[in-house]
Amino acid sequence: MITRPALKDHGSLLFSFAVVADTHVNERDDASSSPYHTNQLANERARHVFQDIAAMSPAPAFVVHLGDIVHPVPSLPTFGDAVAQFKAIASPLKVPLHLVPGNHDVGDKRVDWMPADQVCGDYLDIYRGAFGADYHAFDRENLRFVFLNSLLLNSGLPQEQAQKQWFEAQMDGADDKRVFLFMHYPPFIYKEDERGNYDNVDEPARSWLLAQMKRPHVEGVFAGHVHNFWYDRTGNAEFYMLPSTAFLRHDFTEFYKVSPGYEFGRGDVEKFGYFVVDVFETGHVAYSVRTMGRQSALGAPAARMPMRYLAHPKTSTFDGVGVELRHPWAESMQITATGGVQEFGRKWARNDYPLLALWEMGARLAKVPDLDLAEPESRERMRLMAKLGHRYIVSTLKLPKTDALAEADVEGCGVDAFEVNITLDNFSRRKDEWRAFREATGRKLYLSKILTYDGSHYDGKHFSHFVHAGFSLDELDAHAERLAAGRSAGEFDGITVRLEAEQDLAANVRALNRFVERTRCQVLVSLKLSGTSLAIARTDDRGNVAKVAQSMILSKLSPSIRYVFDTFMDVDRGYFPRHAFIDRRFNPRPAAQAFAMLAALFSDFESFALTDAATARPGSLQFSAGPDRYVLLCEDARAAAEYLDAHAPKVAYDLVEGTTFTGQEPVAALRARLSDRDLPKETQVLLIRLS
Repeated sequence: MITRPALKDHGSLLFSFAVVADTHVNERDDASSSPYHTNQLANERARHVFQDIAAMSPAPAFVVHLGDIVHPVPSLPTFGDAVAQFKAIASPLKVPLHLVPGNHDVGDKRVDWMPADQVCGDYLDIYRGAFGADYHAFDRENLRFVFLNSLLLNSGLPQEQAQKQWFEAQMDGADDKRVFLFMHYPPFIYKEDERGNYDNVDEPARSWLLAQMKRPHVEGVFAGHVHNFWYDRTGNAEFYMLPSTAFLRHDFTEFYKVSPGYEFGRGDVEKFGYFVVDVFETGHVAYSVRTMGRQSALGAPAARMPMRYLAHPKTSTFDGVGVELRHPWAESMQITATGGVQEFGRKWARNDYPLLALWEMGARLAKVPDLDLAEPESRERMRLMAKLGHRYIVSTLKLPKTDALAEADVEGCGVDAFEVNITLDNFSRRKDEWRAFREATGRKLYLSKILTYDGSHYDGKHFSHFVHAGFSLDELDAHAERLAAGRSAGEFDGITVRLEAEQDLAANVRALNRFVERTRCQVLVSLKLSGTSLAIARTDDRGNVAKVAQSMILSKLSPSIRYVFDTFMDVDRGYFPRHAFIDRRFNPRPAAQAFAMLAALFSDFESFALTDAATARPGSLQFSAGPDRYVLLCEDARAAAEYLDAHAPKVAYDLVEGTTFTGQEPVAALRARLSDRDLPKETQVLLIRLS
């Protein structure tokens, strides 16, 4: 069962389809012509993926495979056995499966430095005998789906010109249809004019292909081959490059600032997966589904598909809670040539894994440093993401110059507000500038107070030398009158309030609401994930999940209070080390999973209200969403088990583990687990539906 919100204002859901890339199926299980152990598991992983898709409810209308269907190339005697294995592995599907060939299926693209067999007429014949046509198209509803053999491009084979004429006829004849394109090789991975390399389509065919992709009625383009995720836009079309189900192209682990993990990063299973695409009357949403390298052995019964929660900024309605992007989130670098398929020179690539994690969470709101708006490349990514619903709060040490902002196009970049960090004395001297800035830009302004000196930083033995920004909770009453006057005078819209990890959010939100009512100031709550010491790591993932759940629910109750977590990615060096939403390999932690579950569950509901506030348990929330009543429990295992005993709900969500318990017996099993005497006394974060 898949839970995901609707794409509002885009009409009804027409149908869904699944997209799989680079399964690299071998001639038998636990065997591969590759020296990597990860490759030997490709069959089991592909088997899991197709069983997973076959069990989807509702079922997809069809499935697409983007090539590198099998691993042995057509010249090897094992190719036919691998084809038979793939067909058996894909046999659970009860819907059409549409294929395009990859370089492992028909031979590599034609360049003189390619070490492997190159595409030729004989290999095309072998492919067609095994799988059918190597390019084709079909229509469904008012959409046309076109499947291209990208290995023919620049091949010089007679089939290249035949496909080109056919393809242009398909595009010309699409009339008012929406078009989706599918291919193995992407035309580019970083920039349209990048140099040719192993991972892209060379000129002159690239320019021809890009021109086709930029036709106005092309809505989506999907490519494989790269075994990693990238996102871009060509003309009106959203352009997705998909990960593999089998292994990571580990030359791109250059993105990491930590060691790459198993088999030098090839076995980074957290990045394996496929996509599910929802098609609406207008527009679509492409969801990433991480398989985490799960396997299904030959002859083993198919595992039951777990309840799956899919989120995306396009469909999320959680505009009041987000993350601070301290680390670069659109970082580009030159990928080292280490041999193998890429021996000559370096190639540019952008790390889109932070973006993928934000998408999977459904996180629309982010606080970014002013450098992101100033630098052309990150600014262009902001502009691109704003089209999908992302919104930004730009944090700065001084008011930006309005002429520079006009040139930057803050509206188009999705900039909703500026947070200006400043001492109160300095602010008092510049109040007129602030008022003029608000009037000129139309952007919200948050005042974030900088603390310049605090005697408590010295305890007689240790001196803590660090910057402290944002009002603390205990300062609000003292400054309330002054802040109310500034808000009334139009000097700012709100203030930043700093909330430490050890401070109870659910208990303190009442004080924040009183402050809002008293001053009419909006509040940006900076939720710190760091501990009390800048030299000791805070790794409390369960505590982070509890804060995520509390903030997401509370964000629906007051539009005047927004919540931003500091920070999005782990800090494992420098000061205040802490766990966050993704680790240093850009893989999600439990907090990200919990965010996604709640975004999927509650984005369709417009009405939220706290209930039974007087009897609320510490750290927990009782609330209603739409017609249903819920309780968020943030308690130890024994207390949570006692609550389940007393209330006997039929649905419970474990937000730390990401599991769902529906029905009396599963909930009873959860209660029994929580009653286990050996279970550590750690926080359980359970969402329970009472009605």
